[in-house]
Amino acid sequence: MALEIRHLRAICAIAEAGSLSQAAAALGMSQPSLTSLLQRLERQIGAPLFVRSHTGVTPTPVGEQTLRRALTLLVEFDRFESDLLGALGDGPVRLGSSQMDCLPAFVELLDDALPGLDVTVHVEPSSSVLAQGLARATLDIAVIAMSDDQEVPLAKHLGHRVLFSWVPVFVGLPARHRLAGASEVDLADLADEAWIGPPGPEDGSLTSLRAATHRAGFTPRIRFECPNGGGRQLIAAGQAVQLVEPTAPELPGMVVRPLKDDPLRMRLVLAWRKERLTWDQAENVYRAVMTSYTRHAMASTPFRTWWDRRRSSRSWDGLADFFRAAGSSS
Repeated sequence: MALEIRHLRAICAIAEAGSLSQAAAALGMSQPSLTSLLQRLERQIGAPLFVRSHTGVTPTPVGEQTLRRALTLLVEFDRFESDLLGALGDGPVRLGSSQMDCLPAFVELLDDALPGLDVTVHVEPSSSVLAQGLARATLDIAVIAMSDDQEVPLAKHLGHRVLFSWVPVFVGLPARHRLAGASEVDLADLADEAWIGPPGPEDGSLTSLRAATHRAGFTPRIRFECPNGGGRQLIAAGQAVQLVEPTAPELPGMVVRPLKDDPLRMRLVLAWRKERLTWDQAENVYRAVMTSYTRHAMASTPFRTWWDRRRSSRSWDGLADFFRAAGSSS
């Protein structure tokens, strides 16, 4: 079997997802097909690339070496393909973004990221809607937040890069809540609360909330639906709790707290239409998102407290790669 670009993408997708089922969904193929492809690759290489367990897959030493080379080759190939196809037509660049508290800072960096281009920004709480916008060419580039245990398929013709492989999901509580003074909150202790449902059309975030609360021994009582991402006034009034981005600000009457053991996570992905943006343009947007998010995160007291505690613990892991520079310079 001759090695092809699709094989390299499969290896990288498996490593990124940590799961064959999630990687298969991201690649638009069945899990048995991906498993068969991986087995053929491993036979050809002569060594296993991943260790399988009930919790997922992790690269072997040979897999780590293969991944490093595959990533290098894919970056160069994607750069070549984007530069070959990238030719911005008339009209503004249409950028979509999940709701992020760093959005104002990110927008400020866009003029430098895409000099000479008119950029419009559409904020959309649903990751599925953003992915569909790219697939249908109603968006040109998007910053998409995905629940870590759910997969939002991206069209095969899109370029994409992972911004953050995972960040925690926190909870917003009324300032007078009995747990407001805690350094972190056990999800099980919120069993009797009224919840604000995740905003936007169902894209896996509500499923993730229900799965996490099921593991914690309860079913969340979703009392409020706020489709446009509102609801913080309800929290401040003491009427509800809500999952929030880890860099969410603490407003009057509301506090933001980490959840114990990070039962809910999300990852951020940048995706773009290769015929509309070159690799270098997408790279500039990538850097703008990374810069604005890390600066905003390090300026957030709840996130910085969580980060400092995790950084010194044995459970500290690859998340450090994204925040090490920001943490050491702030």
